[in-house]
Amino acid sequence: MHELSIATAVVEACAERAAGARILRVRIEIGQLSAVLPDSLRFCFEVCAQGTAAEGAELEILETAGRAICETCGGTLALSSPYGRCDCGGLLRIVAGNELRVKDMEIA
Repeated sequence: MHELSIATAVVEACAERAAGARILRVRIEIGQLSAVLPDSLRFCFEVCAQGTAAEGAELEILETAGRAICETCGGTLALSSPYGRCDCGGLLRIVAGNELRVKDMEIA
């Protein structure tokens, strides 16, 4: 379950940035192609936040859709998995959907 290590890193990074202030909300952007399960991350975040400045903080997850551009024809395609080919047979370059980043946080 790599969500546990991701949640640990998020809590640690946010607590460091908060510099002792109480964290009220953390907003994370997760791409649908990133292989991170939002519900698992929420659960792990709550566990990892216990006893830290992030305890009780709301975790807001913004999911971004997968999108790719065909290397051959330049067409844009929606992706639900990180694999695929364009209708023209060309290879795809993923341009959105593999993000995993802390967008911002709110502190007291």
